Amino acid sequence: MSSARRPPRRAASARSASYDESLVDAELESYLGNAQSRRIKRLRRLSADERQRETETEALIALSLGFPIDELHPAERPLLPAPVAAAPNDYIVVRNHILASWRADPRVPLPRARVQETVAASYDRLVAAAHGFLAREGHINFGVSAAFPASPPPDAPQRPAASVLVVGAGLAGLAAARQLLRFGLRVLVLEGRARPGGRVYTSHLGEGQAAVELGGSVITGIHANPLGVLARQLGIPLHKVRDRCPLYHHDGQTVGTKLDRSMDLVFNKLLEHATRLREYLKHAAEGISLGEGIERLRRLYKVVTTEEEREVLDWHLANLEFSNAGCLSELSLAHWDQDDQYEMGGDHCFLAGGNSRLVQALCDGVPVLYEKTVKRIEHGDDGVSITVEGDQVFKADMALCTVPLGVLKSRTVMFEPELPERKLEAIQRLGFGLLNKVAMVFPHVFWDEEIDTFGCLNKERSKRGEFFLFYSYHTVSGGAVLVALVAGEAALEFEKVDPAVTLHRVLGIIKGIYGPKGVTVPDPIQSSCTRWGSDPLCLGSYSHIRVGSSGTDYDILAESVNDRLFFAGEATNRAYPATMHGALLSGLREASKILHASENRLNSDYKKYALQKSLRPINGVLDDLFMEPDLECGRFSFVFSYMTPEEQQAPGLVRITLEKHLLPLSKNQNVKGDQKDQGPAAEKIDQEVFHLYGTVSREQATELMAGNDDKSRIAFLCKDLGVKLMGCDSTCDIGSSLISSILRLRKARKRLQRPKNIIPL
Repeated sequence: MSSARRPPRRAASARSASYDESLVDAELESYLGNAQSRRIKRLRRLSADERQRETETEALIALSLGFPIDELHPAERPLLPAPVAAAPNDYIVVRNHILASWRADPRVPLPRARVQETVAASYDRLVAAAHGFLAREGHINFGVSAAFPASPPPDAPQRPAASVLVVGAGLAGLAAARQLLRFGLRVLVLEGRARPGGRVYTSHLGEGQAAVELGGSVITGIHANPLGVLARQLGIPLHKVRDRCPLYHHDGQTVGTKLDRSMDLVFNKLLEHATRLREYLKHAAEGISLGEGIERLRRLYKVVTTEEEREVLDWHLANLEFSNAGCLSELSLAHWDQDDQYEMGGDHCFLAGGNSRLVQALCDGVPVLYEKTVKRIEHGDDGVSITVEGDQVFKADMALCTVPLGVLKSRTVMFEPELPERKLEAIQRLGFGLLNKVAMVFPHVFWDEEIDTFGCLNKERSKRGEFFLFYSYHTVSGGAVLVALVAGEAALEFEKVDPAVTLHRVLGIIKGIYGPKGVTVPDPIQSSCTRWGSDPLCLGSYSHIRVGSSGTDYDILAESVNDRLFFAGEATNRAYPATMHGALLSGLREASKILHASENRLNSDYKKYALQKSLRPINGVLDDLFMEPDLECGRFSFVFSYMTPEEQQAPGLVRITLEKHLLPLSKNQNVKGDQKDQGPAAEKIDQEVFHLYGTVSREQATELMAGNDDKSRIAFLCKDLGVKLMGCDSTCDIGSSLISSILRLRKARKRLQRPKNIIPL
């Protein structure tokens, strides 16, 4: 029977074999074991053949996670020393080992020390590099279990707490916020709805409050899928969407097996020939839609000539429009399936109890303000400012925008300054289509309980996507739930029809299928119709590559603006667009970019106190520092490069304040007359202060302060500690790096003193 899963993006015969994660589960268990000591012991006893097989298994797992088997990931190369990057084989083996080790049990963190216990000590530097990269980029040690709270780990180094505003509490926004909180940044999420999840929305209908997916519903490909990781961490069972999907005519007759199989073959052959057609047309294919290409090929090969054949083929085309949330007349022949090479293998699954269980887990510990619809985002060198409805303003160092592509297209969120032209053009080129649903809760299951899907043919081509596919959620929802899908052109017309009329039509189709079988179809207890295209907070369902667009436009949407404004969401993920896991992965990706940008900015913060004389009087820098000394005693003031006063070896500067009249006169300096006769101006000049500077540690400063008077302190400083005193210019020239470090850490200390998770308005 026909499959209701996301249809193949190319002909079935042309698809490469997918990695099957289930084939290595037993092998992973055999060498990883349950206890750490057992695992280490087994690794040490591996023979050469066993170790080779282990390495190959780990390489397959890395491949399933999007890493090349025998090459560096593009983001890895810049982080590695040149000799390692030039000959990366050992590093790749270590990286694959870390990925496989964490995926074997993602319920707990995988610390670097544990990895080092399983490999030779000579690879410690490679372990450090690979583990750091994978953790930072969100490939390991992410999630929602108790072991991964939305806060830094207890042993994490203290970081200056940059502030980030996240626009949108969907999967992308929540994943990014959670990761940033674990990195130690201060985060606040602004969500326009009264609930989290965005386009992932589990409603609860009927007396039994059955879980009904009105938005993203199917985990498409469980192997290596991060949503599967979250489900495993939470202990939530997954239900495989069974392949059997019977097709029915309007009169309830089942489509014959021969016709079903032949049209399935024709459909895949048409897609296969469409691929050859674009290869033949080359650049000319850029202006042709997939729908036009398929129709030309159908006529060329004179296939699908009867009315019955056309209805079955139309069902397959509707299924294709469902998978892309777009009409075939809009999909690009040249690039519509550009993400095929990244597609995750394995079964398609339902999550027991609904996807909101993942959303709620992602929300745990993340500060979210609801019903805050963003109207304006200002971004510049001084940070970001976001205005919501009601003119409330939030300010932070950086912002992450996760609003759907439909909202970006509508320009209901204003950007100041305007987004780069290249990004605006990509926003307009990409397509953002529509999928709607009618969800119904019945008193009992009256359909075949051994299937999860069934389809219905339509006589009108323009309505081929109207209620063409039904999902049964009775296995996971806690109730007798059927959901009818509406795709393609029909999804657009659907939003114009009264929900009562819509429900009547759906029930008519269901009764037409089951009535002739002698089944009485009861009235639903409760129903719900979606209107995603009319929803102002999304204006559609998910993205696709429209004629004139390409996969590059996804990359352009993902580009940040001046390391202040960042973008995430399924429409920014070239490898996994139009999927829930694509949205989540984009959030992890941007969290890493934001962390990197915050670190770079902190390292250059001292530039606003630039030591260049042409930009600022050189003595002004030190004057600013010593306006708030860390320690004071008599004529002595101290400032230090530390995060806490307990850091006794922290370096710092000492400043000694003196008056010029205390200096001995030079031989050629003469005083004419009595100073008292010179008047107040002369007295002011002679009493002008000056400063001498030296470098000391926090511990040495404590010893200095124990002195009886300033004279003894100066003697101890110069004779016992051997400190050379300098003027302002020499101190700035010689100690510029120390000065910038003091400035940077002082700013960090002040940030840490602010209340956590509160963004200044």
